[in-house]
Amino acid sequence: MAESLKHKTVKGLGWSALDNAARYGMQFVIGIVLARLLSPDDYGLLGLVSIFTVVCTALVNGGFTTALIRKKDATEDDYNTAFICNLGMSLLLYTAIFFCAPLIADFFGRYELVALVRVSSLGLIIGALAMVQQTRLTKRIDFKTQTKITLVASAISGVVGIGMAVAGLGVWALVVQQLASHALRTIQLYIYNRWLPRLQFSSDSFRELFGFGWKMMVSALLDAVWKELYQVVVGKFYNPATLGQYTRGQHYAKLFSQNLTSVVQRVTYPVLSSIQDEPERMVSAYRRIIRTSMFITAISLFALGAISEPLIYCMIGPKWHEASTYLPLICLSSTLYPLHAINLNMLQVQGRSDLFLGLEVIKKVIALAPLFIGAFVGIIPMLWTNIAVGIIAFFLNSYYSGRLIGYSSWMQLRDIAPSYAIATFIALSVYFLKWLPMSNWVVLPLQIVVGAAVSFIVCKVFQPSEYKEIREILKSSKLKRNRK
Repeated sequence: MAESLKHKTVKGLGWSALDNAARYGMQFVIGIVLARLLSPDDYGLLGLVSIFTVVCTALVNGGFTTALIRKKDATEDDYNTAFICNLGMSLLLYTAIFFCAPLIADFFGRYELVALVRVSSLGLIIGALAMVQQTRLTKRIDFKTQTKITLVASAISGVVGIGMAVAGLGVWALVVQQLASHALRTIQLYIYNRWLPRLQFSSDSFRELFGFGWKMMVSALLDAVWKELYQVVVGKFYNPATLGQYTRGQHYAKLFSQNLTSVVQRVTYPVLSSIQDEPERMVSAYRRIIRTSMFITAISLFALGAISEPLIYCMIGPKWHEASTYLPLICLSSTLYPLHAINLNMLQVQGRSDLFLGLEVIKKVIALAPLFIGAFVGIIPMLWTNIAVGIIAFFLNSYYSGRLIGYSSWMQLRDIAPSYAIATFIALSVYFLKWLPMSNWVVLPLQIVVGAAVSFIVCKVFQPSEYKEIREILKSSKLKRNRK
């Protein structure tokens, strides 16, 4: 990449990483406190509520944000049209959810869900007000401002949630915390962005944006429905308490998989869209992105799975032990998430939303297998089957990457093999320490120290290219700061 583009990308990655670290770091700390104050049943009820809000958010977006970021010369008409569509869809969906809330409660047999669903879904409207605002910042690769917004929103909403949990308000503490976070982010986006939408709808803008975006919307909807179907299966065929255990395991895995991937995607999508007509530069950039992303993700998730039992026990207590049995398998499947997302990112940059949608349909049909197993066999077999489905999905995604830009499945496997080998070695070096006849409070720090030491030694001795790349990025960022 050209130096200016590289600097722009590194700077964006730095602030985007800090933004996610601030958000998920605070959520992690606040989550530890809340998990000790609340029960698995409370988290299970929130998981049931989120089934509908997550799916509806994909519809509210409508693919407009993706289309706006990809469009090099977005106009005021484009932004205003997207805003009107997002807000209109959110109001329509909220109305539908409001009247369907009793049916949702009947389906799961928990009648407190009526009020929970109606109140929690207000986040759809609040979020719709902020979508275009955040898109404008992302298009400018301004993640510094987003980091400031995240710090304030996460801190204040976390204090509100903990206060309500201490007061004994149960699951409502989680619902109000989420709404407060959405509201604070939205208010700050308007303050910092200094852009006010107008009720100015353009049919030309709508046709252009929706022409690309509708396929992305359907793809996002399929992805959201597929992910939330796991919640439906666990919540319906087991109970909210078991769902709470499952969602806690997912929460810890997401800290490293989806968190890192969202950082990379948010920055690289607008940057690489600007060089979409230069295939050689794109292939070089994507190879570096996949190698460095998978290096961090594989090591982090393999290590997390290896220390899951002592970690869960020490962080949130023995009542969450069931979550520690799910976490290693969730970590294994989650290591593939960056590969899926980055390969699909390639299709978006190339403007092939048709292929993106077609792949999502095929993969979701295949992904019905673990859902049936979860419903009729058990959660552990469901998680193992999900790993197998993830491997199949990788080959489907990477097949078209190879055809479009010349980055084949074999090339990708060759690029990520060293990361998986190093991650496996590190994980094994700490996993068996849990059998030592010592307290978990001793075992966990020992595992962390040994894992860190082994990681350092392996990187120093073998000097993998991914390690050198990350070190170079950090060194470059430090030099830029020192010059200022």
